[in-house]
Amino acid sequence: MHFETPLEYLESRTYDEISIGDSSSLIRTLRPEDVKLFALMSGDMNPALARAEFRHSGLFRDFIAHGMWSASLLSTTIGTQFPGPGTILIESTLRFARPVTIGDTVTVTVTVQQKFDHNHHIILGCACFNQDNMLVVSGSAEVLAPAEKIRTKRVAMPEITISDKYARLQALVQRAAGLAAIDMAVVHPCDRESLKGALLAAEAGLIEPILVGPEQKIRAVAEENGFDLAQHRIVNVKHSHDAAAMAVTLIRSGDAEALMKGSLHTDELMAEVISRSAGLRTERRISHVFLMDVPTYPRPIMITDAAINIAPTLQDKVDIIQNAIELAHIIGTPEPKVAILSAVETVSPKIQSTLDAAALCKMADRGQIRGGVLDGPLAFDNAISLVAAKTKGITSAVAGRADILVVPDLESGNMIAKQLEYLANALSSGIVLGARVPIVLTSRADTAETRIASCVIASLIAHANRERQKPA
Repeated sequence: MHFETPLEYLESRTYDEISIGDSSSLIRTLRPEDVKLFALMSGDMNPALARAEFRHSGLFRDFIAHGMWSASLLSTTIGTQFPGPGTILIESTLRFARPVTIGDTVTVTVTVQQKFDHNHHIILGCACFNQDNMLVVSGSAEVLAPAEKIRTKRVAMPEITISDKYARLQALVQRAAGLAAIDMAVVHPCDRESLKGALLAAEAGLIEPILVGPEQKIRAVAEENGFDLAQHRIVNVKHSHDAAAMAVTLIRSGDAEALMKGSLHTDELMAEVISRSAGLRTERRISHVFLMDVPTYPRPIMITDAAINIAPTLQDKVDIIQNAIELAHIIGTPEPKVAILSAVETVSPKIQSTLDAAALCKMADRGQIRGGVLDGPLAFDNAISLVAAKTKGITSAVAGRADILVVPDLESGNMIAKQLEYLANALSSGIVLGARVPIVLTSRADTAETRIASCVIASLIAHANRERQKPA
């Protein structure tokens, strides 16, 4: 007889209810997060599982699971299905015939081979087959079957989210794969993180850094941290203000096509960027975008403006939105969904941001903002949660699916971005738009990983600029 466990209950088979030949099966598909969870739980970071040169060496055809993952499915079958709750594993012998790879569906079957009345032990034959009916694991297990029937309601397992920021960073870096490194002026990289970020971005093939600042300070930071500057150009200036001015000059002369802020104040750098006489202004309002990869959100999300425009006017917001939409196009979102945020989702004369949102949506209808789908005002919850939007009865192409969050002012935007980064472990990158070139504008507290992520975005923008500048 073949036994299946009811979906709502776990029910054991007592020794007396079991006959030789009885069996039960369990089916599972291996997901990438299963491998990561098993590694975290066991501490087994086997290089054959973690390193590409092992995984693709010919021995294994793809990302493989730990062998004991398959063995754990046998334990699950025995402990929850057959004989079920109350069963005690005495001994097991297993043979691993072939690896299980990501996406494989494994069917685990246990079959009664022998019974021992004197101690209520049972010998189970165990076999695991993949979706191609190829044997993965075989063996046997000796168990003590329960003497009394146990029937208990199945407990729902908690949801687990794996937040692997390094893996998300590598996926982001792959967006720039195959693109030539861009010349980037790194302004005053006189602390560990800003210098490290530039060097790691260079190592990843994203940029050719031009280190602009007091040479003695830069070399001292490099020596203290063991960084090699032999391959990189240094432009020596006296202090941070001179570094900002020199970096802008390098852009205007064509020696660099992007900027990165180092260990100087944002105001100091941006004062040179927005200078009317010698800066990098265009006809567009300069704005900032945080591009964030949040583990609990299904797609990258932009937040704008949370770093440049303190209290933007309606016309400022037009440029802020258009800048963000054009960035979305560059990174592969052809028609981004733009949520214009406020504290509420209804228009109120008492809340200026709701009036701005309504006006911006109408401006988009009239073609004054192009390339995206706008809706607002939307509160944060119904901008990013379909459940929240449906609960509040909001019918919208944007609500719950936003690609871009347009905040009312710098304070609210900065709080949202920092909360996502520090409380939700989001991978954050920051870029200034609307200038002649992309500007990596990170906080002095940001890690080197954040700076690398920002360099990816700068590289994509710089290459898009090159394409636009080609003669027709």
